[in-house]
Amino acid sequence: MLVYPSAVDVSSSALRFLSAKLRRHRRELGTRWRRLSAGRQALLALAHLRNGHPYAQLAAAAGIETTTAYRYITEAVDVLATLAPTLAEAVRTASTKAFVLLDGTLLPIDRIAADRPFYSGKHKRHGMNVQVLADPSGRLLWASPALPGAVHDVRAAREHGVIDALAEVGIRCWADKGYRGARGTVRVPYWGRWETLSTGQQEVNRSHAKIRALVEQAVAALKSWRLLRKLRCSTARITNLVQAVLALHLASSE
Repeated sequence: MLVYPSAVDVSSSALRFLSAKLRRHRRELGTRWRRLSAGRQALLALAHLRNGHPYAQLAAAAGIETTTAYRYITEAVDVLATLAPTLAEAVRTASTKAFVLLDGTLLPIDRIAADRPFYSGKHKRHGMNVQVLADPSGRLLWASPALPGAVHDVRAAREHGVIDALAEVGIRCWADKGYRGARGTVRVPYWGRWETLSTGQQEVNRSHAKIRALVEQAVAALKSWRLLRKLRCSTARITNLVQAVLALHLASSE
């Protein structure tokens, strides 16, 4: 296998953050020796998450076996996933904001046509549904566990308890038409063909669209970690990957 140098466009603060967490994790386990230092393990995990490089390629670059690279990366991802904010923590942060933005995104996966639970009719592809909360500036606050792509956004939001959690503390929330019927504090645009809406309703929808468009920044921040653009792992691992990326993103933006 040919080995070549590759840059990872992640801040050094993210590397320091993950390295510190891995060193603490090793102390808790009582680990005496590893093939790679905590810093090298952190770099391996960041390269996988940010660039989407496969385990074999990363293992060759680090001079270790592919199975060892898999174990090291999985361990780092699991450590990060425990650091991601819960919905309750995100709602507490959101309570200091004027409002929040809610949206769902599909993380593409490699699945065959027979895997109907993962097929999104809206996006016409297989994937996992992830709900995202953002602040009024479009900064990512929270990302949900992943559900099969066939689950609609409003159903996913209900299953995660997002709608009830926001309503309980009275936080206003802007969302798109996919959350029609959500009720609570969730605000969606008027439903119907543009030409059938009144002038006032059209103006409300324009204003709503301008506000809600900022959530796309949060979705883009999540998908800037290239591994999430096309997942080829077990669907059981995707939630931990999303939570790991969320933890790294928040740590880097502090």
